[in-house]
Amino acid sequence: MQTYLVGGAVRDHLLGRPVQDRDWVVVGATPEQMVAQGFVPVGRDFPVFLHPQTHEEYALARTERKSGTGYRGFVVHADPGVTLEEDLARRDLSINAMAARTLPDGSSTPDIRTLVDPCGGQRDLADKVLRHASPAFAEDPVRILRLARFAARFAQFTVAGDTLALLRAMVRAGEAEHLVAERVWQELAKGLMEDQPSRMFAVLRDCGALAVVLPEVDALWGVPQPPEHHPEIDTGVHVMMVLDCAALAKAPLEVRFACLVHDLGKATTPPAEWPRHIAHEVRSVRLIQGLAERLRLPHACTELAEVVAREHGNIHRSASLDAAATVRLLERCDAFRKPERFAQVVLACECDARGRLGYEQAAYPQGVRLLRALQQAQSVATDQIASAAQNAGARGPDIGRAVARARAQAVAALEAP
Repeated sequence: MQTYLVGGAVRDHLLGRPVQDRDWVVVGATPEQMVAQGFVPVGRDFPVFLHPQTHEEYALARTERKSGTGYRGFVVHADPGVTLEEDLARRDLSINAMAARTLPDGSSTPDIRTLVDPCGGQRDLADKVLRHASPAFAEDPVRILRLARFAARFAQFTVAGDTLALLRAMVRAGEAEHLVAERVWQELAKGLMEDQPSRMFAVLRDCGALAVVLPEVDALWGVPQPPEHHPEIDTGVHVMMVLDCAALAKAPLEVRFACLVHDLGKATTPPAEWPRHIAHEVRSVRLIQGLAERLRLPHACTELAEVVAREHGNIHRSASLDAAATVRLLERCDAFRKPERFAQVVLACECDARGRLGYEQAAYPQGVRLLRALQQAQSVATDQIASAAQNAGARGPDIGRAVARARAQAVAALEAP
């Protein structure tokens, strides 16, 4: 019975990156032996156990054989006779198919002198290449998304030619169509949070998978925009620039998703109307709602994306709004009830403004003004305004209008010369 550190922990150690998660594989053991040592079984499809103290995952060495379509149909074989090399060969990428014993000092640091690397992962790390570990890669369509996600994390790595050919073959064979919503969103969400998320979408486009999993986004490429506002012209290029701007700003997932989908409606503009996109905001919201239902997106992501899609043009033009119109914009964004979310809306709009060729470092005074206006309007004692209006005989909408007037007066005072 031997225990090895495997996968990402070994890869990241070799790259000099912080090790976030540690996974272990146990060779030569049975489930009964693991339980006898205090490990807690948790795996349903194959034997995985939690360490009794660290709660890290320990999996028995195993092989897998595909028995159906998609990623659910697998026959798993795990027994003491499965070798470490056989276990590593079933993993996705060569850089994730390495294992090592740990240093004898009792730490969890890989002892590189014991490195087991049957698929050439160390070489591919040096060459900055993402390569499938074995032909078994093609048996699991989730690996298309995983590879694209790693391309976003390791932005300087290229996809090996034979691996790209394999991805395209998988898509042509219909494997990507078997992906279920939860797994698609799980991988997309992780990829959106990487350092250069546009690389994920570049890989998915290159192999044809983006048209299957996110056809609304895939349709943006080739759609022109007015060059006086968008020197990059292509809508797909613009959206990727916006997304990478959000990553540079260390934006949370909700903001990054909003950046990805804020212009979906432009893909539905009739070509005869190009490069203008009148009312694309309304169409974007409808597409976001359909996408959210299909992928079962978190409500926080959907709601923020809808606000950004609907109002980003108004927020860009908000410097010209008077105090009353500014308050109405804040109300439409539900900024008074959800000020933290409105700050995320502003951040997404700032990324949208900077996600244009030549505007990457441009100032965004609209955002500063709106956040100051919100803060000023929040200082109004709305309970007192409402009570006074009620005492004067106001009811329902009239009370709301009285509160809005007071807020507008406060905003106007802030901007008075």
